[in-house]
Amino acid sequence: MSSTIVQGLLAQPAERPRRLLALIAVACTGLLAFGIYLQHVVGLEPCPMCIVQRYALILVGLLAGVGAAVQGPATRRLLVLLALAAAVFGAFVAARQSWLQWFPPEVLSCGRDLYGMIESFPLKRVIPMVFRGSGDCSAVDWTFLGLTIANWSFLWFCAMGLVMALVAWRAPTATGRGRVPA
Repeated sequence: MSSTIVQGLLAQPAERPRRLLALIAVACTGLLAFGIYLQHVVGLEPCPMCIVQRYALILVGLLAGVGAAVQGPATRRLLVLLALAAAVFGAFVAARQSWLQWFPPEVLSCGRDLYGMIESFPLKRVIPMVFRGSGDCSAVDWTFLGLTIANWSFLWFCAMGLVMALVAWRAPTATGRGRVPA
């Protein structure tokens, strides 16, 4: 019985990849809308790492949405792999921010916002500054079920990445069959 359920779950990405990618695009849109709500209605200002996570989420959503719209399986697989890479990057940034929240730096400095850093420094200096974090990145301003925004972001990126990995893994090849026998 349980092996049938597992086989059914693994078969879903191969049978309905466009529907799953559309669902991921809708989920990204909803998560971005919630982030905008937290920023403009609740009044939470996003830190540089939050902004980078938003960009990763936008990229995942756009790639998944385009992947859901295209007809060719090879093009869809490429878009899914690119979206998977963006999801892994977003999960990395969220994990780093979660680490900063659990173990905040001893010296808290507000630092600049992301746009101020980009205007003032070359990009090769901005990227390490963003991942080093600041006092803003270690602040916990909102929680739900005991998890921070960064924790939830990490979980969502991992879930979307897992679905996209299954879609890419089970996608039809040039011979018309999936990589793994069902």
